[in-house]
Amino acid sequence: MALTRAKKTEKVKALASELEHSTSAIVGTFTGLTAAKDTGLRKAIRGAGGSYHVVKNKLVALAGEGTQIEAALLGLKGVSSVAYTSGDPVALAKALAGWVKDNSDFFHFKLGIVDGKLLSVDEIKALATMPGKEELFSKLLFLIQSPAQRLATVINAAGRDLAVVINQGVEKGKFAGVAEAPVAAVPVAEAPAVEAPTAEVPAAEIPVAETPAVEAVAAEVPAAEAAVVEAPAAEVAAEDLASEAPPAEA
Repeated sequence: MALTRAKKTEKVKALASELEHSTSAIVGTFTGLTAAKDTGLRKAIRGAGGSYHVVKNKLVALAGEGTQIEAALLGLKGVSSVAYTSGDPVALAKALAGWVKDNSDFFHFKLGIVDGKLLSVDEIKALATMPGKEELFSKLLFLIQSPAQRLATVINAAGRDLAVVINQGVEKGKFAGVAEAPVAAVPVAEAPAVEAPTAEVPAAEIPVAETPAVEAVAAEVPAAEAAVVEAPAAEVAAEDLASEAPPAEA
């Protein structure tokens, strides 16, 4: 049953909205495709994050106007189907190539497009053999971490090797002679005595020691002895005065 103009317009708009954000597409053709195999193909494409439609050549060309995959949808002939995605183009190519490998009698590639660049059939097959984004990220992460891992391995290996050598030496008694050998006395150099600096005390601040011994001796002398000592001195003075006095007149 032929589609009316209104139905065609509606279908073009719906397909255009799906293709609007697509960055990659793979166009193919099929013959004798059973319902079961068609279901398997669609399932494989959905697993890769893509979508799949059997399209009419003129309608898909109109729907693709202004999109990034427009160039791949122009001038198509015969029966056409398109698988498209806004995600990883390698994942989409791998999914299609894997399914086609077991169903090559039913499905064939026409062309593809990735980020505006048209791909031939051989280039689509080559794209399917490339690592996907996740695999590339894993390899990149490995390359970033690899130097640090190698350094840690070398450091750990050096420690393990040293421990093995020491253990083998102990087990074979390699270190017994070293342990029993007398240790020569090593003369210890005498350090010069360090004279402690004497603090200078100002003379004015040095307390004068009191001499209680003199006072004690003086206190022990009796008063009588002191008088005896002082008497001769008085007599000597009297004699001196008598000798100096003039003789009395007769």
